[in-house]
Parts: sequence; C-alpha cells; structure tokens
Amino acid sequence: MVVKKKWKYIGLAACLVIVFAAAIIILRSCGIAGFNSKLNDIKGKLVGNSFSCYFYDNSGDKYLTVSGKKINIEGNVVEDTKINQADGSVSTSYGLSSVITINIDGKQIQSCGDTVIFEEKGLKPDAEFKLKNVDSASSGLAGNTYISNIVNEYKNYFGKSQVVVIQSQLGVPICAYSGKKVYWEVSDKLPKTTKLMIDNKALYLHRANFQIIDKKLIK
Repeated sequence: MVVKKKWKYIGLAACLVIVFAAAIIILRSCGIAGFNSKLNDIKGKLVGNSFSCYFYDNSGDKYLTVSGKKINIEGNVVEDTKINQADGSVSTSYGLSSVITINIDGKQIQSCGDTVIFEEKGLKPDAEFKLKNVDSASSGLAGNTYISNIVNEYKNYFGKSQVVVIQSQLGVPICAYSGKKVYWEVSDKLPKTTKLMIDNKALYLHRANFQIIDKKLIK
C-alpha cells in the first residue's frame, strides 16, 4: 500500500512538471508581454583575456578609456504602449532600448549611441587616424576618395595581409588593425555588437562601421 502511494506521488509530480513545461511553451507562443520582456533581455560576456575599452562620439573623437578583466554587456528592455485608433484598445510590447549597460570588473557604465571598441590585451591598432585630417561629412571608405587617401597614407604601418578599418556611425575613420587571419561574427547575446578575431585576438565593436580589406587593394 505504501509503495502504491509512493508511485502515485511520483506520477503526480511528473504530471506537474509536464504541465509547467507546456505552460511555458504556450506563453511563449502566445506572446504574453510580461513573459516576452524577459526573453528580450540580452546579456553576453566578452570572451578573451583582459580588455581595454575605448569610447568614441559620432565624430570619431575618443573621450573615455577603461580597462578590465571581466566584461559583459546587457541590453535594457523598455515597454512600448500603443493605442488602437479603431477601437481604442491598448497593446503593450517590449523591446531593447538604445541604452546598454557595460559591466567592467563589477562596476557599471551606461552608454547610449556612441561607438565602443573592446580591444583584447595584446592587440594594438596599426594606425589611429587624426581627426584634423578627416572630413566628418564623408560617407566612408568605400565610396570616398578623400578617406581612401587617408588610409593609403598609413599603408606602410600595416604589416600583415588584411586590414580592418573601423569607423564611427557617421563614417569617420577611427583606427585600423592588420592581421594574417581576420574574420567576424555577430553575437545574438551582445546588442548591436560585432566580434572580430584578428590573429586569435578578440576585438568587439559596438555601434561601429568597419571594412576588412586585403592589403594588396590599398594603393
């Protein structure tokens, strides 16, 4: 009799687990706002050794440098309420704001809109472009001869076969790295951030434009 009761309780517990799992699936599929707000919270760690973090405004002017060993980036969820003009009903949705939280060795920086470069220890730019030589109204390297000439002036500094040119969101050249092996990937867990690997060293770019160019293409 005792054994039967024991199996009865085990069966009941198993049913509760199944019901709970089914409820989660239903909530996700139905798009309930409160539940989706948790799903939209993006948080990821920078993979690599110690990092130096460089903050730039849209004109490519560096205004802050920070370094740390443990760094992660969090997206911040905001609530958006809309009123249906037809029937007056109210709907609520959740999404990521433009503000990110950067945690550096337990300390926080809130950043919005600016370009941030996270450079792994041991990785250094081959060239840092001077603002006085850059036209802030330019549209970028690919279609602008003036910008191309600026990059070409630094050709001898690029010792390896591929060059990564990094620009602000307005297309102002900031700096350039070179390496034998360069590739990039977009991380789902890091908001508006691209990860580049340059000769096995990590370079994370938040809100930045970039080009990877074969050195032979630089005149």
